[in-house]
Amino acid sequence: MPEKPIFSLRGIGVDYPTPAGVVTGVDDVSLDVPARGMTVLAGPSGSGKSTLLRVLGLFEAPARGTLTFQGADVRKLRHRERRALRRHHLGLVFQNPADNLLGYLTVAENLHAAAEAAGTECVAEDILGQLGLHGTGGWKIAALSGGQQQRLAFGCVLAARSTVILADEPTSQLDEASADLVLDTLQYLVDQDFAVLVASHDERLIDLGARVARLHKGALEGIEERELPA
Repeated sequence: MPEKPIFSLRGIGVDYPTPAGVVTGVDDVSLDVPARGMTVLAGPSGSGKSTLLRVLGLFEAPARGTLTFQGADVRKLRHRERRALRRHHLGLVFQNPADNLLGYLTVAENLHAAAEAAGTECVAEDILGQLGLHGTGGWKIAALSGGQQQRLAFGCVLAARSTVILADEPTSQLDEASADLVLDTLQYLVDQDFAVLVASHDERLIDLGARVARLHKGALEGIEERELPA
């Protein structure tokens, strides 16, 4: 029997009021997100992929359509229930590395802070070792490269034991070498059977996706399923 999707979207629409009238950011998007592997929301700037990611991260409520998480209708959840769902199940990584971390804490302290916020415990050195950051636990965030900071951001998601990892353009502000670190980290997370959902126009990142949902001007143009090499 096929595994049930972790997210199901049906007819999702998002509107924004502007002085010139209502602008539709996402229009009639229906999509299932598998419970493991990487799904990429791909498209140019303004295509609606980041908006859709915010909807999935429960930071933005759609104007139309339905969204379920593990079969539960998110619209029927109370505010505190949605907050608990985000805290315990959804890990979001932003495109600007510095926005994901607390600069006044050390590397290890950031991991412990993420775990404490989610009500979990972590062994910082174990996570740092998994992500190629062994020995940096006592460093300040400013001592890390942009790619290392993004790796640590994903480490914070691991520390929180999130079920789903959502990343918004995680390589867009990085040079090629730093982006390589993030691509390696995403592949590691996929290999660990996480559900990874990424919004990106980076073709190298898109190539990692087992499922690619392409958007254009807020509409879903198509979904590509791919068999990736083992």
